[in-house]
Amino acid sequence: MATLFNVQPDVKGIERMAREASALAERREVEYFSLEARSILNRCSSPRMPFTWTINPYRGCEFGCHYCYARYTHEYMGLNDPADFENKIYAKRDAARTLLRELTPERLNGQSIALGTATDPYQPAERRFRVTRGLLGALAQADGVRLGITTKGDLIVRDIDVLRRIAARGSLQVNITITTVDTRLARILEFRAPTPQKRLAALRALRDAGLRAGVNIAPVLPDLTDTRESLAAVIAAARDAGATHAFANTLFLRDAAKARFLAFLEECFPRLSARYALRYARSAFLDQRYKDRIMRLMDELRREHGIPDRPDLQPPAAIHDAAAQQLLLGLPEPPRLEPPRRQDCQGRPTSRLGCG
Repeated sequence: MATLFNVQPDVKGIERMAREASALAERREVEYFSLEARSILNRCSSPRMPFTWTINPYRGCEFGCHYCYARYTHEYMGLNDPADFENKIYAKRDAARTLLRELTPERLNGQSIALGTATDPYQPAERRFRVTRGLLGALAQADGVRLGITTKGDLIVRDIDVLRRIAARGSLQVNITITTVDTRLARILEFRAPTPQKRLAALRALRDAGLRAGVNIAPVLPDLTDTRESLAAVIAAARDAGATHAFANTLFLRDAAKARFLAFLEECFPRLSARYALRYARSAFLDQRYKDRIMRLMDELRREHGIPDRPDLQPPAAIHDAAAQQLLLGLPEPPRLEPPRRQDCQGRPTSRLGCG
């Protein structure tokens, strides 16, 4: 079968596995590959993370959100063009079978699992390859699973039957990520993701099925989605869809994501480009005063719109300086980036990133 690279004898680890991956299919500008997975359940050892284990059914994410912090994980596979993250998607082979072997009582004993920390489990590839569906089927066979799912994909409603089985034997929390309810802005920022309205419809379907589900407003983007009006609109829509909770987190920009996002801003929101470059000049994180302001605003808006503060629920991973490395697979600093490939705001190759 065809592979993406010629494999060199000195290439090891995940990069070698990626080079040996067999091609599965191709659609538009997206290529799909089958990737060997030695383990599916990955331990997150940082005490700052609200979960013990992570599961990512795929490597890469076709949704292509311009701000995605996980973009640099493809660099460990020798793929240094930031656009490769959404254009070369790896489906983990025999994932459900591998997970079944790993679901021991010792690992499940009071410990929580986060599904979708570095890739979206309901991206377009899932409709074809059903890796997430298989993993959920494995989890549904175990007692006491504490599972949290974070996704932008409305395809999650397909799996309501198995999600209910997991909830009945353990606990389940679904976080539907919605950064804005402005359809035009969402299409610019998240050009292959379902519209906010489709995500809200999925939230309503999950709640009608009796499942615990709410919204994850992440990332909050300075000067784009961080106004009271913008955040209030998301929370009001979430309340109308029956949300049990609403969380938020601010934008995190590591090297690969930063290079891609600043180039995107330069073309699509040029008035913000220099401001973002200054904000993220010294750190991948926004300053604490900004984060505290957003968290206070979220507290106010939850109270105003009748969404309870839920300390019993675990928020999707908050990105902290000391914990970000562990969240993104616990790998070392990647090599320096090549210049990003130019794309327009719909992700199409172009000589510019224009929004017209």
